[in-house]
Amino acid sequence: AQQAGTPLSDQEYRQFFKFLRITLQASTACHLRELYGCQNSLVQTLDKYENHGVVPQGPVCSEMPGNPFFPNFCTFSFYRCIKKKYFLKV
Repeated sequence: AQQAGTPLSDQEYRQFFKFLRITLQASTACHLRELYGCQNSLVQTLDKYENHGVVPQGPVCSEMPGNPFFPNFCTFSFYRCIKKKYFLKV
């Protein structure tokens, strides 16, 4: 454990910046979704990549308290973007 106020170690910095890059990429994907909608071919490509090649059809359930059900993947993705819970899984 590091003492409070001291810089991160090299390994801790790698982890820190790795997370920031991933979060920035997720945020960028959300901006594309907001600008172009779920029917945009780039957004659909990202959705397929996230779901191993197929965008889920029909309702989506999550483990989020209070919001366990979404009518489709697009609505679920918008919810994640709005709440900035980019890595929330179904």
